[in-house]
Amino acid sequence: MKINPVTIMIFIIFLYPILKGFLFKFSSRDLKQDIDDVNRNICFIISIISGIYLGKKIFIEHDNGIYENIYTHIPEYVINYLQSNNLIIYVAVIPAIVFIIYRIIKLILDLLNYFTIYPALDGIERFLMSKSNIFKRVTGMIFQLPKAVCYVLIVAVVLNIMSMLNLSNKLSGYLETSKPYKSICQNVIIPVSNSTIAKQLPNILNNSFRIVIKDNNSEKQIQFDTSTPLKQINNGKTIVYYNGVTLDEGVKSNPEIDRFAKNLGSEGTNTREKAEMLYNWIGSNISYDYDKANRVLNNDFNVESGAIPTFRTRKGICFDYASLYVAMARANNIRVRLITGEGFNGISWVSHAWNQVYIPEEGKWINVDPTFYKGGNYFDSARFNIDHKNSQIAGEW
Repeated sequence: MKINPVTIMIFIIFLYPILKGFLFKFSSRDLKQDIDDVNRNICFIISIISGIYLGKKIFIEHDNGIYENIYTHIPEYVINYLQSNNLIIYVAVIPAIVFIIYRIIKLILDLLNYFTIYPALDGIERFLMSKSNIFKRVTGMIFQLPKAVCYVLIVAVVLNIMSMLNLSNKLSGYLETSKPYKSICQNVIIPVSNSTIAKQLPNILNNSFRIVIKDNNSEKQIQFDTSTPLKQINNGKTIVYYNGVTLDEGVKSNPEIDRFAKNLGSEGTNTREKAEMLYNWIGSNISYDYDKANRVLNNDFNVESGAIPTFRTRKGICFDYASLYVAMARANNIRVRLITGEGFNGISWVSHAWNQVYIPEEGKWINVDPTFYKGGNYFDSARFNIDHKNSQIAGEW
């Protein structure tokens, strides 16, 4: 049995204040200091989650309401700089928002404690004076539980940010396999921080996209590493399988898909509009296939993959979404790519597939992720580089 250091660290951090409460018993003076520490922890947790939420809403999404109004009042040169340097939002802008929120919440909690909680603790200490030591120790443990929970939440939030910034591939692997960390992210961090894509599809990735390389000479199969350039393996001596099918099989179309896609695209007046209509239709009409994802996770590739079965069943996983987009784009004579890489699912970075389309009127390729549709705007969005990385062109048509 492998020992996960992240899981061990979470348990130690949780147990430390509880054990301390048992050893040192209940003390009003010590507990007031602990409460002040808890206040700081609470302020930190609330401010960092709120800061990330507001920062993303204002500077990345800004698609409606007050956030759009705030965004339109920001000087254009600032917007241009932030769009070309997305990381600045996380290392400078969001920390500034976090600091302001922290100071406001801390002031409110200090006033609340001074007039309510601290007098109550003094009363509890007078009550416990006549009680046994073991009773005082158990009481001390109970009153340390909020501090233990806060410590764990802070560590989970910090680890989540570290994972999103991709500071260590090894750490990302530990986070992906740590059940306590994943549970905290799914039940606390993701819902509170309003990570919509992870909320809508909490199991959307989870490494259910598998690339396997088969050497024609040795018949040996190799699991693909996203750090390996695809150009090195597409050399004629190997066959690359994406969830059990070749790329050509995956993007293969049929007359029904072609007719439907042409009719859908005919409503657009230019390439961008047509490409976005295809993105909107796939994103809103194809459902994520959790059963298939679980089977692929267990290396069961006896499943239908690609554009045709996805269009027929209206279900699929990321490779299927991307393959169907390729087929529908080709039917409209739109240049398109299938991209492989990694996506951030709210917990860790895992294998993923999406698309790029060429806009001739603008002379550029844009990113399109129909799998992430339900999480917000992933059609040529500024947020793309934040939760997508290690992109490689698997195919271009």
